[in-house]
Amino acid sequence: MGRLHNKKALITGGARGIGEAIARAFAKEGAAVVIADIRAPAGRKTAQAMDAEFFEMDVSAENDWQHLAEAHPQMDIVINNAGITGFEDGSAAHDPENASLAEWHRVHATNLDGCFLGCRYAVRAMREKGEGSIINISSRSGLVGIPMAAAYASSKAAIRNHTKSVALYCAGQGLNIRCNSIHPAAILTPMWETLIGDGPDREERKAAMVADTPMQRFGTVEEVAAIALLLASDEAAYMTGSEINLDGGLLAGSAVSPGE
Repeated sequence: MGRLHNKKALITGGARGIGEAIARAFAKEGAAVVIADIRAPAGRKTAQAMDAEFFEMDVSAENDWQHLAEAHPQMDIVINNAGITGFEDGSAAHDPENASLAEWHRVHATNLDGCFLGCRYAVRAMREKGEGSIINISSRSGLVGIPMAAAYASSKAAIRNHTKSVALYCAGQGLNIRCNSIHPAAILTPMWETLIGDGPDREERKAAMVADTPMQRFGTVEEVAAIALLLASDEAAYMTGSEINLDGGLLAGSAVSPGE
């Protein structure tokens, strides 16, 4: 039997990237997977490929969560992964001086409101059993300042803190519902592909983007999925309110070669 046998798992933003990789890993380990995403065609295609269920939803919409709760009143694992950087629809300013309030709200609505609503749904969907695992996908950007993406960094920092509040609340309620966060840095996903491009200088551009990472490479979505699988499984039964950094050593400091 797989590590998630007899468990039901919801992955938001599961149509592609990190969410898709987590969904595939969970399905392989025996979970009944529900993929939720605003991208309906891609989400249905992804779900069909792994015999999962697809649920179309906008994570920032409270009504969509209510509809999900009606369709799936019980859940064992919830991955709050859906998120945006703010740069998907163009080059709007996201620095502290020039960002518009509308853009600030838009990023926080998906990233932070979506996580809040996802955690609220998860606690209610796990309360009857009294156990479960909530995993919030934050970011390395939630641990440091990102001057040109202030809204994104702020939202991811808030997700880190809300994770701990949820963990303490559940423990205080006498519930064995664990809540942890994962903080990936540069993971090669479709979000990055638009910046890297497919021109003849692709490899040079990739190298430049991870030049300050001690391991000198991008992480993979499968590496994030492996951490999510651990946190979702019973192997992490004593972990709650914790955060795991997946950043190639970036937050450890600087790497100095022997020659230097």
